[in-house]
Amino acid sequence: MRKFGLGFALLALVCGAGSGALAQVRDHDPPAEFRYPRFTGAVPLCGDALVLSELSYSFAGREAEFWNSGLAIEGYYPPEEIGYRTNGLSYIPRRYCRTMALFNDGVLRKVVYNVAEAQGFIGIGPGVTWCVEGLDRNHAFSPNCRAAGP
Repeated sequence: MRKFGLGFALLALVCGAGSGALAQVRDHDPPAEFRYPRFTGAVPLCGDALVLSELSYSFAGREAEFWNSGLAIEGYYPPEEIGYRTNGLSYIPRRYCRTMALFNDGVLRKVVYNVAEAQGFIGIGPGVTWCVEGLDRNHAFSPNCRAAGP
């Protein structure tokens, strides 16, 4: 009987210590600005000229290389921000945007994109991840580009 009581006390101690450790891990979720590498939270705006030119350039390159198409973006309507750091403060800072773009085939299509801090080539500059509704041929952001947004 005494062994049972000692075992029960030991089990309670171990379980109690484990749950306290889990609570500490869960509560210790610092913002990205306090991590290494440090992020500043300074993400370019949706309508920034460098962001839109990167989007146009990478879209045209992908169309030409993978789909053997000459489709390109000719212009944009004013972009709209649909989220900023919506995943939480401890994640890489991202700005989520959408806009309508005019393509060289004369069709107006919705473009959903996000701009992430320090996610450019080798971690220098912002990175732009985009999806054009109706042209996500390999369904990378299915369904209908929702995975590219917040």
